[in-house]
Amino acid sequence: MSAPTATMPAAPTAGDGTLGVVPGTFQQAMILSRYQLRDYLRSRRFVLMMSIVAVVGGLLTGLIAYFRPAGVIGSATDMYGTLWGTSASGLILFAGIIFGGDAIAGEFQNKTGYFLMGLPIRRATVYAGKYTAAVAAAVVSTAVYLAIIVGNAVYYLGPGAFSDGSALLESFGLAVLYLLALVGFVFLFSSLFKTSLYAVLVVAVLFLFGFSIIQDLVVGLIHIEPWFLLSYVANTSNSVINYPFVGVPAHVSHSPLLGTTYAPGYAEAIEIMVGYLFATALGGLALFEREEFS
Repeated sequence: MSAPTATMPAAPTAGDGTLGVVPGTFQQAMILSRYQLRDYLRSRRFVLMMSIVAVVGGLLTGLIAYFRPAGVIGSATDMYGTLWGTSASGLILFAGIIFGGDAIAGEFQNKTGYFLMGLPIRRATVYAGKYTAAVAAAVVSTAVYLAIIVGNAVYYLGPGAFSDGSALLESFGLAVLYLLALVGFVFLFSSLFKTSLYAVLVVAVLFLFGFSIIQDLVVGLIHIEPWFLLSYVANTSNSVINYPFVGVPAHVSHSPLLGTTYAPGYAEAIEIMVGYLFATALGGLALFEREEFS
C-alpha cells in the first residue's frame, strides 16, 4: 500500500478573515467604527445624550398632553413643524459635540493613539472609522427623538400622522446631511487640539454663541448673505415641514422690525453642507496626519 498523501492547507487569501491576513483599508475602517460605536453605546456620553433626548421628548409630550394646543395637534404639519422643527437642530448640535468633540483629541490626551499607530493601519483609516462611529451614534440619538415625535403624532392624529410623512423623511434626510457636516467640523477642531476639554469647549462656544454673533454682524453691518457659515443652514431641515421640498422659502426678506434677513434655498443649503463636509473632513484628516504623539 502506498503511504497516504499529506494535504497541504490552501494558502490564505485576502478578505477571507484568515488569521494573519491584514484586512483592506475599508474593512479596517469598518472594524474600527464597529468597536468605536460599541464603546459609544456603552459610554456615559451615550447615557447623557439619551437622557437629553428623554427629557426634551418627555417635556414636550407632557406639555402637549396637559394643554392640548389646537395649533400643535391640529394636523401632522403643525405637530412636526412645532416638535421637530423647533428642536431638531439643537439636538443635532449636542449630539455632534458629545460624540465627536474629543474623538481625535482624546487619542492624544489619553495616549491611546500609541496603540493604534503601532498597528498596520493608516491614520486615515482611524479617522474614517471614528468619524463613522460618531455619526452613527448621533443618528441613533436623533432617530430616537424623531420616534418620540412620531409616537405623539400617532396618538393624537391616528393614521393622519403619516399624511405629511414624505416631508418628515425629507427633513430627516437634510438633518442627517447637516449632522455629517457638523461632525466633520467638530472633528476638524478635535484634530487641532491635544486636549479633549479645549476641543469640546471651542466647538460648543462657536456653535452656541460665536456663529450666531458673526452671522448677525455680517447681515446687520455688511449686509451680505452669510453663506460661508455652517450655522446659516442649521434650520434648513425644519423648513421642509412648512414648505414643499420643491419650493423655496423667501431668500431675502425685509421688515421694519427685523431688517434684512436671509434664508438659504434647499439647493444652496445642500451645497453649503456638502462643501463643509468635504472641506472640514479633509482639513481635519490633514491635521491628524501631521500631529505627533508625544
